Amino acid sequence: MPRYPDHLMREGPTNPFPGIKVLERKLGHSIPYQLGSNEGLDMPHRALREHFGDALAAHVYSYGDAEALGIRKRLSAQQGMPLETLLVDAGADSLMALALRTTCEPSEAVVSTAGTYPTFGYFARGQGCQLIEPSYFEAPGVLAPDLDALATASQDADARVVYLANPDNPSGHLHSDNDILKLRDALPETCWLLLDEAYGDFRDDAGSEFTTRALPGVIRLRTLSKAHGLAGLRIGYAIAEPDVLAMMMKVRIHYAVSTFTQAAAEVVLDHPDEVNQHVADVKARRERLAEHFRALGADVLPSATNFVGIRLPSAELAAEVHQQLLAEGVLVARLAHPELANVIRITAVQAALEPGRLAVLEHAIRN
Repeated sequence: MPRYPDHLMREGPTNPFPGIKVLERKLGHSIPYQLGSNEGLDMPHRALREHFGDALAAHVYSYGDAEALGIRKRLSAQQGMPLETLLVDAGADSLMALALRTTCEPSEAVVSTAGTYPTFGYFARGQGCQLIEPSYFEAPGVLAPDLDALATASQDADARVVYLANPDNPSGHLHSDNDILKLRDALPETCWLLLDEAYGDFRDDAGSEFTTRALPGVIRLRTLSKAHGLAGLRIGYAIAEPDVLAMMMKVRIHYAVSTFTQAAAEVVLDHPDEVNQHVADVKARRERLAEHFRALGADVLPSATNFVGIRLPSAELAAEVHQQLLAEGVLVARLAHPELANVIRITAVQAALEPGRLAVLEHAIRN
């Protein structure tokens, strides 16, 4: 079984501020007179009401529900996940940092693919961990995290965490469910698999039984930023076994998810048809974008996400294209890691399909 830091194995720490909503649920009745939590309950918010309306202002007075029960209930009902396997926090990034705080002590080794989503490495270094980065597996039409290399590195370094984005960011590659289970089995017994599934809603089999399962030794991360369009509100969730989530709650910021964010997320989750249509539209645009650049002779990477990755012949060309587009007010993603510096990533929004919008890139591919 993967292990936790020694200081978390003792009793506590215990969240000293579980919040009004949690207390009301424990008591079984409401608490209409909130005289002890030092919230700005008497603030008239005239400016906010004038700018945004009364509906928003009503959500800003009190701290959010620390357990985000409304969101967890909706996710549980829609995706068939047990309520006790869900933890809501301020986006997948926040959950990533939380997972590292829960599982790692300074100087311990963690493993991730060189050039994958860089926030993991940023947080790992900030935690004082030793970051080990095996290279991607590269072949014609393939750019994928090398699962064998990740497993070997974890064994060699007795790693505490292996990070894998699936679908991958920035390549878009999707490993099969069996690949994920084999990777988990190949890791050291005391090592965690941190499975970042921020783009999982764009998988063709999203919502399958496997994608909703809490796996032993695995912390799965999800977001409402992509398919649900709530990136600016910062909200996501983890899927893990209940005892793992209980340990994460020991070191979690209590009110990281605001009352308004939770209310907005509940509204969006109550309208799954809109989310499903958005996902379908994104996937259609993604395929149109990929077909367009393949027709120009580009090395377009297969993608199970909301973006398309294009591998250019050199990092220098990618840098030149990136800067020229930026000068025109067009921002595409160019990967900072030197091993992937020749990859350009384009989000599959309608603007990307407008004729001439990416003419600089089209010219570079043709020539």
